[in-house]
Amino acid sequence: MEEDLAMLRHLIGQLQELLHNGSPPPPPLSPPSSSSPSFLVLHHPQYQNGWCLPCIDDTSADDCCDIVMAAGKRPGIFKMLETVKRSRKERNQGKSCTQGDDISGNMDQEIWQEFPQDLFEAVVSRLPIATFFQFRAVCRKWNALIDSDSFSQWCTELPQTTPWFYTITHENVNSGQVYDPSLKKWHHPIIPALPKKSIVLPMASAGGLVCFLDIGHRNFYVSNPLTKSFRELPARSFKVWSRVAVGMTLNGNSTSHGYKVLWVGCEGEYEVYDSLRNVWTKRGTIPSNIKLPVLLNFKSQPVAIHSTLYFMLTDPEGILSYDMVSGKWKQFIIPGPPDLSDHTLAECGERLMLVGLLTKNAATCVCIWELQKMTLLWKEVDRMPNIWCLEFYGKHIRMNCLGNKGCLILLSLRSRQMNRLITYNAVTREWTKVPGCTVPRGRKRLWIACGTAFHPSPTARA
Repeated sequence: MEEDLAMLRHLIGQLQELLHNGSPPPPPLSPPSSSSPSFLVLHHPQYQNGWCLPCIDDTSADDCCDIVMAAGKRPGIFKMLETVKRSRKERNQGKSCTQGDDISGNMDQEIWQEFPQDLFEAVVSRLPIATFFQFRAVCRKWNALIDSDSFSQWCTELPQTTPWFYTITHENVNSGQVYDPSLKKWHHPIIPALPKKSIVLPMASAGGLVCFLDIGHRNFYVSNPLTKSFRELPARSFKVWSRVAVGMTLNGNSTSHGYKVLWVGCEGEYEVYDSLRNVWTKRGTIPSNIKLPVLLNFKSQPVAIHSTLYFMLTDPEGILSYDMVSGKWKQFIIPGPPDLSDHTLAECGERLMLVGLLTKNAATCVCIWELQKMTLLWKEVDRMPNIWCLEFYGKHIRMNCLGNKGCLILLSLRSRQMNRLITYNAVTREWTKVPGCTVPRGRKRLWIACGTAFHPSPTARA
């Protein structure tokens, strides 16, 4: 409830600031009661009517949630009253509170009609993603926000949210399991347009979109897991049946400017897809100054920093990069730390990171390194808490990275006796255990096979 209260206080504070341009809101018309919530009346200078918000300093998060979400429970109304008090018994019975003798329970329609649309979009765009999708169920107008260009612009101007992780499980490879680290909750979205008779793997992401590749390497798909926006990419100019690495970048700061998808094979062949032209372009092979065959580390997903993609090499050890704008390839020979296994690239800001298992004798631990730009050497910056590492002593542990965006990494640690999911925040250096993923309305725990991180966006369009 403390998180709900904090979210409501933040939301109401933003609304007050937008309405008054920094001026303090008017005080409540009546003194607040310790047993029931009171409301603040906000007046916009261009409108005759006012809007009423709960005074959350004098009530609980449970009370405020009941009041603010009342519109989702009764068709077509928000309870906007100048002074409202009601008992818990009345709230549980669904009775509405009124001022004076007004017991009709109907809102003055002019209040809602005059509420500025740009103000409404500005406030809603700042809500947590999960809350926004609850609001969509209120009415068609709110549901249509995802198609609004102005609302999309509001979302684009905000800082990127905490990344989510789209994963698939060994038990059901045709449906996704999405993990929200901020709420520590698993979601189970279904993308109806994905083919049902083939195994489709999440390979990369950009701007709220996830790129999928079927296991037969025949087709690529791009979709927004939240809105089900979907596109099947055109057939590639030639088939590659060996394993490929896939990366994805945006042309600008949102999907409205287009995006690009790159695949590269072991023999050096590659292609780039341009969403604005809807064609595969720049077909070619890696330049001869780069050693072939390209032995890519397919356990490591490519990392995108601005318009450049970085791939991990196994022989020789190092990094291969490709600039989506200039079309130039570069190779960096960087020896890896000793006794390292199951390593993968990661990024935090504009820094390249390395995550891997460090094993000495029977002791195994997850370690984090950062690439030093001057020396092009890996420097250890953090490792998993010792008490966690002791649990791995004497066990054969395998690690798999399930995605990395915005300095947050999701890792899977498996052995015959355990299957653990953890996240690592490269900014706060915090290690967190992830709750197990279970089937909807069931208790069976699912084993995560692979995944990728993406920034959830209600306005990203494939």
